[in-house]
Amino acid sequence: MKIKNVTFISLNYAPEDTAIGLYSTQWVEFLKEAGFNVTVVTAFPYYPKWEISKTYKNKRTFLREERNGISILRYKQYVPKNPSFLKRVIHLSDFTVGSFINLFKIKECDLVISVVPFTTSALLGYIQKKRFKVKFWMHIQDFEFDAALQTGVGKNKNIVFSFLFRLEKWLFSKPDLGSTISNTMLKRFSEKSNSEQYYMPNWIDDKKIDPNKSKIHPYLTSDKVKILYSGNIGDKQDWEVFVEFCNDIDPHKYEIIVVGDGSKKDWVKKETKQFNNVKHYSPVPFEELSDLLCSADIHILFQKPEVLDTVMPSKVLGMMASAKPSIIIGNEASEVKSIFEASGAGLYFFQYSKDIIKSIDELISDKKNLILNGNNGRKYVVENFSKDKILSKMLKKLRNLEGEI
Repeated sequence: MKIKNVTFISLNYAPEDTAIGLYSTQWVEFLKEAGFNVTVVTAFPYYPKWEISKTYKNKRTFLREERNGISILRYKQYVPKNPSFLKRVIHLSDFTVGSFINLFKIKECDLVISVVPFTTSALLGYIQKKRFKVKFWMHIQDFEFDAALQTGVGKNKNIVFSFLFRLEKWLFSKPDLGSTISNTMLKRFSEKSNSEQYYMPNWIDDKKIDPNKSKIHPYLTSDKVKILYSGNIGDKQDWEVFVEFCNDIDPHKYEIIVVGDGSKKDWVKKETKQFNNVKHYSPVPFEELSDLLCSADIHILFQKPEVLDTVMPSKVLGMMASAKPSIIIGNEASEVKSIFEASGAGLYFFQYSKDIIKSIDELISDKKNLILNGNNGRKYVVENFSKDKILSKMLKKLRNLEGEI
């Protein structure tokens, strides 16, 4: 059967232009350009601020809109300002109930694609699969229950988590195809499901992140060496280590710029207010991202070492595409470590120590090596993670599903 009408379920979508929202939007727009009719079931934009955006706050609870020729069904979900584990569960449940109602506004469907998180997006996809007797593709950006345990959002694997993991295993058995964004996550998925697996990593639009076309961003005009963190300020990053790093780095030589929003932002700002060389800014629009990333001298990402590829940080691809080297702390078995070893894009550490400060000093003093690391990173992501390559392969996989119907 020819696939023409696609239901695409994702918590995050445009105008959100970071993380999952960016990838979901670009995926849907690629499908639209390929000739598919896509209806998106999604939430009101709220990420990464954890607050419904001003332009949507006064709109009605159920909203139908069109964006770039794509029909979008939105539900105004509960959004906690300080997202504890319990509040996240309510947030998840509310989105699921509202989106269930939106599903039944869709009258034609030949394929359903669900993006996880939320894990309950798999339930919505399964309902749509049964309604229309169609194929179901589940794409996993994050194992949210694993992440909750590893980052401390859920403190213990108690009776609640035992139930959640049983629910997850049941839901993950329902798709005809399950894809995820790293090889380690594929292995983890195989422990949770017998569904067919497909490797579909996040991608980078190297035409949009291009050091040859970028200009100096207003946030990064200092004469000092500019160290940039750009992205979500949330639970997966090790912000206590970041504060220690700010304390150890030479304030006369280095400026540290933090650009982002998230649940830990207020805490990070409070803990670093004593450092005159640390600057904080809100996220930039996507059209300014190339200028921002390419204006840095060095990128940093300090992940909690206990977090093992519950998500492949998409921000790493942007960092590498900027042709500037990166300093990353992460798990010893992380796929990011493998990518850094293969690409030579910077330095990877398993824990924080003052050796990181020493390594940055050495990197900055060796301009030739600094440039080489940066260029290595860009070359690697263009060859392996370009948007056109990843989405063209996705389209072939979708056509294979079409032949199985």
